[in-house]
Amino acid sequence: MNITRLHVGKRLSEVAIHNDTVYLAGQIADGTEEGIVGQTREVLGHVDRLLAEAGSDKSCILMCQIYIADMADFGGMNEVWDEWVTSGHTPPRATVEAKLANPACLVEIVVTAALR
Repeated sequence: MNITRLHVGKRLSEVAIHNDTVYLAGQIADGTEEGIVGQTREVLGHVDRLLAEAGSDKSCILMCQIYIADMADFGGMNEVWDEWVTSGHTPPRATVEAKLANPACLVEIVVTAALR
């Protein structure tokens, strides 16, 4: 069994690749002073960067799970998502309200994608 891990830390790896599938850890914003629009843009930038590093891209996303701290931010998050997602390649997605580990984080996104 061959598993490749990228950005391996003591607690987690940011990426795992196995059987032509890329698994990303939950991505959060570093700039938590931003609102939902800014944090979502930053998080999707992290997703783009990590997928590219793994040999994939957003058109290859198989499943996306989005956690937002307050459903009142659903519209703002969707505004950024709709600008970002590849037309014709919108993946299955779930969005739930959740208490995130860092209260300053408004959104966390988990992605599974195929390799290109």
